[in-house]
Amino acid sequence: MASTATASRGNSTRLLLWILLVVYIFNFIDRQIVNILAEPIRNELGLSDTQIGLMTGLAFALFYTVLGIPIARYADRPTTSRPRIIAVALATWSVMTALCGFAQNFWQLLLARIGVGVGEAGCTPAAHSLISDSVPKEKRSSALAFYALGIPIGTLLGMMIGGVLNDLLGWRLAFFAVGLPGVALAGFVLVFLRDPRRHGGVIQPTMSATPPLVGKEILKAIFSSRALVLLLIAGSCASFLAYGKTTWATIFFQRTHGLTPGEVGFYFGVVNGAAGILGTWLGGWLADRFGGTNRRHVLTAPAVGMMIAAPAAFWAYSVADWRAALFLLFVPTLLNSLYYGPTYSSVQGLVPREARAMASAVMLFCQNLIGLGLGPLLFGMMSDAIRPEFGENSVQVVLYVAAFLGLLPAFFFWRCSLRLNAELDQKD
Repeated sequence: MASTATASRGNSTRLLLWILLVVYIFNFIDRQIVNILAEPIRNELGLSDTQIGLMTGLAFALFYTVLGIPIARYADRPTTSRPRIIAVALATWSVMTALCGFAQNFWQLLLARIGVGVGEAGCTPAAHSLISDSVPKEKRSSALAFYALGIPIGTLLGMMIGGVLNDLLGWRLAFFAVGLPGVALAGFVLVFLRDPRRHGGVIQPTMSATPPLVGKEILKAIFSSRALVLLLIAGSCASFLAYGKTTWATIFFQRTHGLTPGEVGFYFGVVNGAAGILGTWLGGWLADRFGGTNRRHVLTAPAVGMMIAAPAAFWAYSVADWRAALFLLFVPTLLNSLYYGPTYSSVQGLVPREARAMASAVMLFCQNLIGLGLGPLLFGMMSDAIRPEFGENSVQVVLYVAAFLGLLPAFFFWRCSLRLNAELDQKD
């Protein structure tokens, strides 16, 4: 009977992970499709690079991050159905993505993108909390890295689908095509996703005896950890560069190398997606493999990887042939993708169980407000500022600078790793 119960629990956990992965894939398809469509949108609506950065970054991120905090606090309540939060969030951002296709000017598109951010705010904090409550801590990095595969897979599909549909049917129908299927998926999530707090899971035996934390106690638990503060800085820097480079690399291949959105969506999407998938999985595996004996090595791979990625990315942006540039980008993209599983598993292990969704929300707040919010925007402002001197090559120059800024998150990941033996999983 015990063996049967264990097998049943394992099957439920795998189903939960696969459902959440599919949801996160849809999350990033809808979030990132605007990047590949930015250039045709700019041409039709007459936007500046600064407006592109605002539309793809800050407008989305501001509402995404601010609303993520109260939603996460609600998700941490023992009586809350986290699958219901995820289903409602999915339906909301899917509808708002489709509405982007109706936009007739910058402000209408901006409002629709804000709506996407409002919906997506409810997804990841609840999902991280669900995963951490459903798997043993020694497998947490791999489980969260599996969920994080939604980032490169969703980005890949968003670029490919968006680019191809734009070339065939235009950017408006591309938004309709990727947005509406998410509404059906939300119904599936509502029916099949189960919360271990209500249906049995890793935390079930102790959950009823755990007193809830109030707001001040949660914030104290988060910011009293020196390692977590360093991790917030490292993750924010990594996110700033990742979102900024991804957004403007798609435009770089169109302006500097003359590719169409469909060509960029396919070729850059495949390279970026494949490298991201491999790097995200590898980062989680390395963290569990080497972090089990020495906890500081949970973050060794992200620190070393980002240090090596900086000169490799600069080389990729500087070559004249677009095929060589894509080939060379595979390595730095892979290395820059190592951090997700180790980072979020560390976040979950540095706070009490009752603050896990809130801790993820704080990390997402910093990463997305600084990264998604400011990365594309500041890169666009820099491009506008130097365009009188560099012309259409202004984006390439911005990417040169961004490549070597990758040394900043490498430094902070290394500093954080020095404290993990003393702090990690002491509150589990």
